[in-house]
Amino acid sequence: MRRTFLKTLVAAAAAATLALPGAALAAYPERPITMIVPWGAGGGTDATARIVGSLLEKELGQPVNVVNRTGGSGVVGHAAIADAAPDGYTLGIITVEIGMMHWQGLTQLTYESYTPLALMNIDPAGVQVRADAPYKDVKELLAAIKANPGKFKASGTGQGGIWHLALAGMLAMDGIPPNAAPWVPSNGAAPGLQDLVAGGVEVVTCSVPEARSLIDAGRVKSLAIMADKRSDAFPDLPTLKEAAGIDWTLGAWRGFAAPKGLPADIQDKLVAALDKIYKSAEFQDFMKGRGFGVSWAPKDEFVAFMKQSNESLGTVMKELGLAK
Repeated sequence: MRRTFLKTLVAAAAAATLALPGAALAAYPERPITMIVPWGAGGGTDATARIVGSLLEKELGQPVNVVNRTGGSGVVGHAAIADAAPDGYTLGIITVEIGMMHWQGLTQLTYESYTPLALMNIDPAGVQVRADAPYKDVKELLAAIKANPGKFKASGTGQGGIWHLALAGMLAMDGIPPNAAPWVPSNGAAPGLQDLVAGGVEVVTCSVPEARSLIDAGRVKSLAIMADKRSDAFPDLPTLKEAAGIDWTLGAWRGFAAPKGLPADIQDKLVAALDKIYKSAEFQDFMKGRGFGVSWAPKDEFVAFMKQSNESLGTVMKELGLAK
């Protein structure tokens, strides 16, 4: 009787110990992961998230479901990432706009609202027009905008987004009022480019890789790239400085993050997986095959990068009157 009682007591104690937080947790991850994309399907952010998500499935052994949460010039998706539980089961791809939206008064979110995991992609802006547009180069396009203020509509992202800032900066640096080409907001480059092809707008500023399929199809042409040097993927495309003498560069970056407060052990596992993915032939071939730029900066390096981006974008937006 006494022996039976002791056995029962030991079993109960063991069960209670297992019930304590952290006593015998299953190894992460033990269920599917959601990857939130703040921009529309078909764009560069979506493509980057999906290739990383597919490779992350192999590394972690669980499904990674990519979900597009668009709206609010990127606020909706970025907020969904920040507001999720910091348990490793909701991740997201955050973009350069996180260093812009708060300057516009759209949100209080900043790069400090997340657990940063890794920067994996940077792409400079390009200037795209329809393939049948009469402009031989970007200099002719700018002259036409200057001579016909208000006639040329442009798109590529939300109001005040990175590609809007790219256009505004280019115009300002050429002595043209930024509002000379009215901005038509869109939920990313893909819908903006479709609007371009349909004749709803005349110009789209976005990364050249995002326009690549339409360029290859002969429906869109790119006139210049806003970078210090030509792209290895598009060597025939001149820089804005080469084509028009305008010293203006700007690009979009994309990185992966989790809600703030993610446990350190889960952070380490995810960063290690992302590092392996970044170095893989599958990722490198996918990105380079589409002309996407690649750049690696884990955790603290990613924080330093975002801090610098946040400060420089704020300075430019204030100069252009786009900050509140």
